[in-house]
Amino acid sequence: MKAIEITKPFEIKIIDKEKPIINDGEALLKVLYCGICGADVASFTGNQPFTTYPRIPGHEFSAQIVEIPENDRGLKKGDVVTCNPYFNCGECYSCRRGIVNACTDNQTMGVQRDGSFQEYITMPVDRIIDGKGLSAQELALIEPFSISNHALSRAEVKQGDNLLIMGAGPIGLFALLKAKAMGANVAIADMLSSRLELAKEYGADIVINVKEQNLEKECHSFTAGNGFDVCVEACGAPETFLNCIDNAAHGANIILIGNGKRETTFVHSVILKKELNIFGSRNAFTKDFEELIELVKAGKVNPAKMISGIYDAKNAKTAFDTLVNNDGTLTKLLIKFSDAE
Repeated sequence: MKAIEITKPFEIKIIDKEKPIINDGEALLKVLYCGICGADVASFTGNQPFTTYPRIPGHEFSAQIVEIPENDRGLKKGDVVTCNPYFNCGECYSCRRGIVNACTDNQTMGVQRDGSFQEYITMPVDRIIDGKGLSAQELALIEPFSISNHALSRAEVKQGDNLLIMGAGPIGLFALLKAKAMGANVAIADMLSSRLELAKEYGADIVINVKEQNLEKECHSFTAGNGFDVCVEACGAPETFLNCIDNAAHGANIILIGNGKRETTFVHSVILKKELNIFGSRNAFTKDFEELIELVKAGKVNPAKMISGIYDAKNAKTAFDTLVNNDGTLTKLLIKFSDAE
């Protein structure tokens, strides 16, 4: 079978490899569509600290079941599915407490282990998630959507809450879709007007271009001076984390999704003064995938609008190069491997 391999930074090859053999408790899946994650782009550019080379990327995907043992989950040959790609050890303190998304030895497909950018993969049956009739393209978007879904589940977002999202990249936009479905009033800030135009299309109540507008003034106006009930940091930058602290209401929840690489310096007394609740968020649970599939099936959210382009597998290098040079107008690019039968 064919697979897409990052052999070293900025080099992608289509390789031949043996079709996988299923072990006990596993199913054989034919990959349909894969999304290119920011982590995949980081592996491609040599900026992913957890990747070794060569590496087959990919953990956002849809697939069709080719072979599966009898199971109590109702999964059968021919079903179009997605999967939970975060492999946990099951033995560490986090796993023993059920916090499997934060396993101390987490291995995410496409990062610490080979991923889904290949024609066939095997997966443990308990990691396979019924697609409930969603299209293969929609299912390839559930994993990145689940990151935002899990993050918002860390705070008590209520109908009518004022919610600020710092960053209108894919994860920020997915957070916007979910927050609106939860009944929140959402402001989203970014420095790229193209991303903010997308945010308007996705239902943002207000968009703030931090290069052209005064963030504090706009936030003050939107919340009548009260500050935001929930702030979502989706950039991973010190500045945007501090923006969340500054614009949060007293007693607010701040959720960190962005993976930062720089140190943040601040006087922590403001956290005490406001009695802020600050949550980190990592990966997602299978229940996040299942919840989103039901939301999409019910027509309450439409993640397909996030698709900016679809590339055949043979053109994967072009797709990666396109994202490296993204001017902010692109959200999710999908790689097509096959059609469902």
